[in-house]
Amino acid sequence: MEFHTEESGGSAMAVIDMTRTWAKVEERLSTETDPVLRRNLETILVHMKAEAAGDLDGLMATLSENPQYHAYGTDDPALSPSGTAGVRAFYEAFIASGATRLQFDVDRLVVDRDCVLTEGLMRMAWPGWILQARGIEIDDPDAFYLYEARMATLWPMDEHGLARGEDTYTGGDGFEGIAQRKLAPDDITGLG
Repeated sequence: MEFHTEESGGSAMAVIDMTRTWAKVEERLSTETDPVLRRNLETILVHMKAEAAGDLDGLMATLSENPQYHAYGTDDPALSPSGTAGVRAFYEAFIASGATRLQFDVDRLVVDRDCVLTEGLMRMAWPGWILQARGIEIDDPDAFYLYEARMATLWPMDEHGLARGEDTYTGGDGFEGIAQRKLAPDDITGLG
């Protein structure tokens, strides 16, 4: 079974539109006047776009010294790296996996001087070959499959407006049933 685009108003709509990830941040930036809050939002915006583009140096430039990541809801230590070297290795592996094709459809955005919260539906296009390596049976290692779960990310900010890390909370297992959510090539838009 192949998962196809949704119909909206008579036209096809991508299942994953990578530009939706930063739409809420750009919307808030268009009205935010506090310079510290703007700085924090701009850092998150750069981070999101660098992640989507697979820009490792751009990602690392948004982080403070000794960043700490915590992925709550999983016991996989690889998802909770710490320190600059650990976080860099995490992003190197993430970019190499090809799973940067994602849409974090943020419906709640809270920003203050010390933290930014983004919460919404995370959709990721996972390459079949990676899923096979994780022990998930799929029918096409060259296809992408839809991971989907509710996620909240807290981005603690330092005094220079750099992220001190990420604390993510995920509701549900986005990999459950993923083999039945095969994506068509036109289900993913946003970059390139």
